[in-house]
Amino acid sequence: MSINHIMVIGAGTMGNGIAHVFAQTGHQVTLVDVDDARIQAGINTISANIDRQVKKGILKTKEKKEALDRIHKSIDLKASAPECDLIIEAATENFGIKTELFQTLDKRAKRSAILASNTSSISITRLAGVTKRPEKVIGMHFFNPVPVMKLIEIVRGIDTSNKTYRSIKELSEKLGKIPVEVNDSPGFLSNRVLMPMINEAIFCLHEGVATAEDIDSVMKLGMAHPMGPLALADFIGLDVCLYIMEVLHRDLGDDKHRPCPLLRRMVDAGHLGRKAGRGFYNYAT
Repeated sequence: MSINHIMVIGAGTMGNGIAHVFAQTGHQVTLVDVDDARIQAGINTISANIDRQVKKGILKTKEKKEALDRIHKSIDLKASAPECDLIIEAATENFGIKTELFQTLDKRAKRSAILASNTSSISITRLAGVTKRPEKVIGMHFFNPVPVMKLIEIVRGIDTSNKTYRSIKELSEKLGKIPVEVNDSPGFLSNRVLMPMINEAIFCLHEGVATAEDIDSVMKLGMAHPMGPLALADFIGLDVCLYIMEVLHRDLGDDKHRPCPLLRRMVDAGHLGRKAGRGFYNYAT
């Protein structure tokens, strides 16, 4: 099928990044959020990020205007959904919120439309199960920062059709991304491998094995990681890390995925990482 018009639900970090790459590659994009201020903040971020691309010679000034002109604002999801070929939700990582969105989209979107989720851990099969089009539901897990990171983890639910998968794979390649096919499983592939490593690094800090700086130095210098696991956790958001670890622990039923008590305490204290100005490192200054 031809995918020309994309709706992105959520104008936050992931949502505006997704809207950015689609608009930059010639697609019409409707960016949806609960109020105009949030959408405009997302568009302002896109504009600033494109300015960086122009400065680096990746895009021309004319292409910036063309990309921004392709982005349309909407606070009325129900009214905007029928005109879109693909709808990607990048809302809060909460099953209840996503379920409500998918039920609404299933009723309002045209029957040919594909419904996708940018979730990092919630089951695509479960989300598809609340719709009457499970064959057209798929995961498109982008990575932050979306305009820079090449990977898209394409997650197939149990009923996702081959046609839907091929359409999203081809679309991902048109965005200049590298799609990797993954079957629906707790944490998918990326977070099933990454989050236990981060959690173990937090346990090392919790147990006094080493300082945060030294833990990160070992992984950067000894394992050639571009960013240490604790700095990466701050970048992702400690609340997101905790949520994913809870999904792994619950759905896989193995105590090796038990979230570190220190991670829970930091989330309870509101020390969520970069977005809060404080996590394993201090970002307030």
